[in-house]
Amino acid sequence: MQFSSSHKPDKQDCYYLLPDSESPASKEGQRRHEELWHKQASEVASQKHTDLPGVSLQRKKPRFNKNALTCAILASTNSILLGYDIGVMSGAILYIRDNLNITSIQVEVLVGSLNVCSLIGSLAAGKTSDCIGRRYTIVLAAATFLLGALLMGLAPSFLFLMAGRVVSGIGVGYSLMIAPVYTTEISPAMTRGFLSSLPEVFINFGILLGYISNYTLSGLPEHINWRLMLGLAALPAIAVAFGVIAMPESPRWLVMKGRFADAKQALIKTSDSVEEAEFRLNEMTRTIADLGHAASSNNWQGQGVWKELLLRPSRPLRRILIAAIGVNFFMQASGNDAVVYYSPEVFKDAGINSKKQLVGVTVIMGIAKTSFVLISALYLDHFGRRPLLMLGSAGMAVSLAVLGLGSKYLDQSEIKPGWAIALCVIAVCAAVSFFSIGLGPITWVYSSEIFPTKFRAQGSSLAISVNRLVSGIVAMSFLSISRAVTFGGMFFILAGIMAVGTAFFYFFLPETRGKSLEDIGLLFEDKAHENHTLDRPITLI
Repeated sequence: MQFSSSHKPDKQDCYYLLPDSESPASKEGQRRHEELWHKQASEVASQKHTDLPGVSLQRKKPRFNKNALTCAILASTNSILLGYDIGVMSGAILYIRDNLNITSIQVEVLVGSLNVCSLIGSLAAGKTSDCIGRRYTIVLAAATFLLGALLMGLAPSFLFLMAGRVVSGIGVGYSLMIAPVYTTEISPAMTRGFLSSLPEVFINFGILLGYISNYTLSGLPEHINWRLMLGLAALPAIAVAFGVIAMPESPRWLVMKGRFADAKQALIKTSDSVEEAEFRLNEMTRTIADLGHAASSNNWQGQGVWKELLLRPSRPLRRILIAAIGVNFFMQASGNDAVVYYSPEVFKDAGINSKKQLVGVTVIMGIAKTSFVLISALYLDHFGRRPLLMLGSAGMAVSLAVLGLGSKYLDQSEIKPGWAIALCVIAVCAAVSFFSIGLGPITWVYSSEIFPTKFRAQGSSLAISVNRLVSGIVAMSFLSISRAVTFGGMFFILAGIMAVGTAFFYFFLPETRGKSLEDIGLLFEDKAHENHTLDRPITLI
């Protein structure tokens, strides 16, 4: 597999799907393909073993390695911090607005600033993780968010609060990039979907904790409750920083640094046998050589990657960038974060006026989000990425359209009937639930697993930077646009965006379920290797 910078215009602009992808292939072709693949894999692994009794090269029922699961949970715990901030800010802003006497524009800036500033962290995280490793980047993310949480909790003024949001945003950017990358690199192929979706599970759990915190602390005096709501985020940050000490470093990062013995030890911890660890190590070292990384070296720090990504990407790499940036764009263009941030405003416009009731409804929404993201994560390796992604995005389009209709009806009605209010509440819960089925978990899984090892950290960093930029723009303009076109009009716009997103996912995102990270790159090649040319080509660009 070559991801060189040289372009070859004589190649056809198409790629070939591997077995188990969406493209239909003949049974005979698939049988011959698998025989050749098994032969090649056996030759690679035969350096020390002629038989690998501990490794099955065929698809089997996913089996969780306890160490890999523990590492994924610890890395993903960082994501609680972002989720908690999203959830807690939706309620805290009600009290901040009154206590600090800030305008609607300042509310938008305060809410959206975290997402915009997270762009800085996500851009820096790729290079940082290539230099100091994935594990210490997770510690850095937790430490940055800890400082930001303390600044927000102790803020005596709007400017001081904004400073805390800026620092927290940088920590969030680091966390969003590094957690899925680390989890993807340490996970076995058959359980990678579930383990890599854990960051989104923890984000939703954090959102739910934020909602519960709002409801619990809302009875305190107005000048105290929002400070406690925001300051409590410091507690999980401390736990994350200490928990990471027990985690091994990413084996793929160790291979890129030429530390093969350390990589083998990390793989032994996250594999079911020594033989499987050696097989995975052989795949990694072979792929590094194929990528043109001729000599893995301790001096490697990701140099030259940005230039190749942005200035002279090969056709396969360009397709990967389109897929990764596209799924991250539509994740935030869906408006999910803005709906969560401003759900009390939406429900207030629908006719729910009590602050206690507004916060209570958001708790129901948080329970729905968390429940469905767990279901999606558990079945992601069974059904695959594409079916759940398209189901979730199509479901969001329908739910947002229904929400738009309900909001329009309530906006034009002098008496707000209970059934219309209930319809809006159900539509909001449905929209965030479909997001949790599809775009929520799958964006992190997909954008971190499709990049080749050499490009993974900085490629994911670029894609997630787009994610944070769009999130910030939507969060900082949601109320202003809604005032101009009404909430109903805004939801119709978001429904249209999700309809376009569903079509994009169908045409540009091949299935990656069950494939090793080393094999996924073949899905985006102009032509597959001679051992992988038995499926029909699908035109991409």
